[in-house]
Amino acid sequence: MDIGLLIDGAAVGAAGGATFDRIDPVTGTVATRAAAAGSADVDAAVEAAAAAFPTWSELGPNARRTLLLKAADALAARTEDFVAVAVSETGATAPWIGFNVMLAAGMLREAAAMTTQIAGEIIPSDKPGTIAMAVRRPVGVIVGMAPWNAPVILAVRAIAMPLACGNTVVLKSSELCPATHRLIGEVLNEAGLPKGVLNVVSHAAEDAPEVVSALIAHPKVKRINFTGSTRVGRIIAEQAGRHLKPVLLELGGKAPFVVLDDADIDAAVAGAAFGAFLNQGQICMSTERIVVDGKVADEFVAKFAEKAKSLPYGDPRGHVVLGAVVDRAAVERVDELIADAVEKGAELVAGGATPSTIMPATVLDRVTPDMRIYSEESFGPVVCILRVDGIEEAVRCANDTEYGLSASVYGRDVQRALAVAGRIESGICHVNGPTVHDEAHMPFGGVKASGYGRFGGKAAIAEFTELRWITIEDPHQHYPF
Repeated sequence: MDIGLLIDGAAVGAAGGATFDRIDPVTGTVATRAAAAGSADVDAAVEAAAAAFPTWSELGPNARRTLLLKAADALAARTEDFVAVAVSETGATAPWIGFNVMLAAGMLREAAAMTTQIAGEIIPSDKPGTIAMAVRRPVGVIVGMAPWNAPVILAVRAIAMPLACGNTVVLKSSELCPATHRLIGEVLNEAGLPKGVLNVVSHAAEDAPEVVSALIAHPKVKRINFTGSTRVGRIIAEQAGRHLKPVLLELGGKAPFVVLDDADIDAAVAGAAFGAFLNQGQICMSTERIVVDGKVADEFVAKFAEKAKSLPYGDPRGHVVLGAVVDRAAVERVDELIADAVEKGAELVAGGATPSTIMPATVLDRVTPDMRIYSEESFGPVVCILRVDGIEEAVRCANDTEYGLSASVYGRDVQRALAVAGRIESGICHVNGPTVHDEAHMPFGGVKASGYGRFGGKAAIAEFTELRWITIEDPHQHYPF
């Protein structure tokens, strides 16, 4: 598949004519040949978005709502197209991509509902004869940067609320799924978005620093949102800070899954398996560390290992739970973490790395803080088990990480479990539910090295609008001089 950039409503090649290939992680063949943008293409995309902003920002909320609802339906109608292209680019399974499209369509519908909720307020003024208002207004051109792991969800999330709030957008696609992200732009433009309101720019991996820097530095770009690794998030935040531009960051995670001594073990096993192995563990919310009370650890580990061993894995085009990871380097990294842990005393109770991009659900028991996998995000189909003695040690262990995105606590005494959840340092925490969970209208984001700001529902309005103080005053008011 050959694709171009999407600028001002048209498919165009890169100004320099450059392209790059995305290789199918399962077959090794070329999945996509995409236009490789440079700084000149960034300028063109931002200028198109800036030119479209005045008209789009003044469009009535119900007109924007209508277009976003139409876009949601159009996206859902192209599910099979998204599955075909995204499975080839990312190695994910068809059900995962189908779920991506379903939730992404829901995000567009939620954004549509928010167009009439971008409200202000009247604030009492101490100045006689004055009406003081706090008014939210769109900010201008917003850059969205989306990753490959939940390709449709996270790219749509990067653009839906900015558009609903009256901004125009440049989406920087991932070099690992350029056709998937380009298809989103194509669908939304075909659904009726005016030219220039949404633009999509793809780039080769080696050109990422140039393209990202050009997007952030462009004077007509007002805000940035980024979902991806903490390492890259820090770079983006530093560059944006030099230009005094706000950034919304949703970064890495090391989600703890706490199993208290009164937990329903079968329920905990089911929730942990879902959270750890959905999409091969390549989700920012993926369960990475299971913190289990020693009183129930043996029972939990035995049942969890059997559950992991039962999960079918293989070519994502078949009937499997685990498909391929995104590339061979990801398996090699996971293998390094496994080897390091085993060498230092951990027990490999299920799975293990393979010589391909497809590996089984993998479980390491008796992991300790001196092992790399205790603190490093694996972003693969491996989860480690930490045995603890009581609630205090469980809380300490759950918080012993630089990350703070999602977490879970399992216990039959809900009030007790809720108290533990309240002490965990994370932006999201579920009691008796898996770490992987998202809904379009919920405030989604993390703390610590997992980023700052919130996507989703009303919480996102503040991220993509400017709050202005406007007054109407008595023109004949008294002045002291």
